[in-house]
Amino acid sequence: DKWSWIVDDYVALEQQFQGISKNNGVDFGLVRLQGSNDVFGYVRAILPNSNASTKNIQRGDLFLEVDGQQITVDNFRDLLFGANNSYTLGLASITNNTISLTGETVALTKEEYTENPVFITKTFDINGRKIGYLMYNAFTSTFDEQLNAAFGQLKADGATDLVLDLRYNGGGSVRTAKYLASMITGQFTGQLFSRERWNAKLQSAIEGNDPSRLVENFSSEIVKKDSNGNITFQQGINSLNLTKLYVLVTNSSASASELVINGLNPYIDVKLIGEKTVGKYVASVTLYDSENFGRTGANPNHTYAMQPIVLEEINKLGENDKDGFDPDIVLQEDLTNLGVLGDANEPLLKKALDDITGVATAASAKTSILHYEKIADAKAFTPLYNKMYIEKSFEAGEIKSLHENR
Repeated sequence: DKWSWIVDDYVALEQQFQGISKNNGVDFGLVRLQGSNDVFGYVRAILPNSNASTKNIQRGDLFLEVDGQQITVDNFRDLLFGANNSYTLGLASITNNTISLTGETVALTKEEYTENPVFITKTFDINGRKIGYLMYNAFTSTFDEQLNAAFGQLKADGATDLVLDLRYNGGGSVRTAKYLASMITGQFTGQLFSRERWNAKLQSAIEGNDPSRLVENFSSEIVKKDSNGNITFQQGINSLNLTKLYVLVTNSSASASELVINGLNPYIDVKLIGEKTVGKYVASVTLYDSENFGRTGANPNHTYAMQPIVLEEINKLGENDKDGFDPDIVLQEDLTNLGVLGDANEPLLKKALDDITGVATAASAKTSILHYEKIADAKAFTPLYNKMYIEKSFEAGEIKSLHENR
């Protein structure tokens, strides 16, 4: 299948699960000009305390060249995702529907960086109505506490509405998705959020051992355990008890982002603004070269590991999002007017705020913009790109079934 993969360095994979990577701090998108092999990039965000945060580059900037070479469909992977840790971007601008270099350049260096996915948390007070806003960029379980703290802030602010910004969130941990859904709601503790559907043999083996392992229920607390099942962290969840949620999405919103939407759909009104999502409804698990496929006892002679797709996630109604979720309000990001993330006038956020407060907005003016096709973004060739995974060990009967399916 197109979503399973193998890695030759599971240490790097484990670091990715923790949000650690080689990164210069520029989150970008890449688009192909219509009728051409030429590609240009646009800056979606600058990560705080990164190399890029010290440079003269910001959201909305465009670039045409890397190290003096025009970016094309044939070379973009080598130029931007190759072994080189340093490169120089040639900035560009669009004038009269033509993109051209400005003469400005920005030199960037990739460094080990730990990304906190809780990017922006704030509350708007609009005519006495408290509307929370959270931009969340990855379901990284090592930052569950920070995510919960963000909801603590929204709760303390008195937020009665929420705009959840998942426009660049390609997914991650299933369990973290459950915790996020529990923070948004709170009134459904103990009820089914999502259910796993494995192949027939494994489904039977897991059901025979412990069928509760197949479900993720809404929770009132974050609980983390070590490999022996001992609790290492426990914290009550800060919940907003919402009955309606606005979610900002694009064609970069995938897997665990879609799982949150899918898991909440049977319970509350979920309104999507933006573009159609990816349609990634299956999850993987890390398998090491050991007798029980776990990290303990892994073959010391190599660091290969597999991340095979092993299940699909379904909601309370037995549904998932094989084709992606269509937005209720269609609004594509305008590369000539991306706006400032978290600002009330940023186009996607403004559309949500206007809808919440009942403000009628005029149809967006047609902008003179190049015709283009999105082809990649900054995370496109990372191990966890658009991935959803479970953090689960296997028991004896399940291991036997895995061996039989080798």
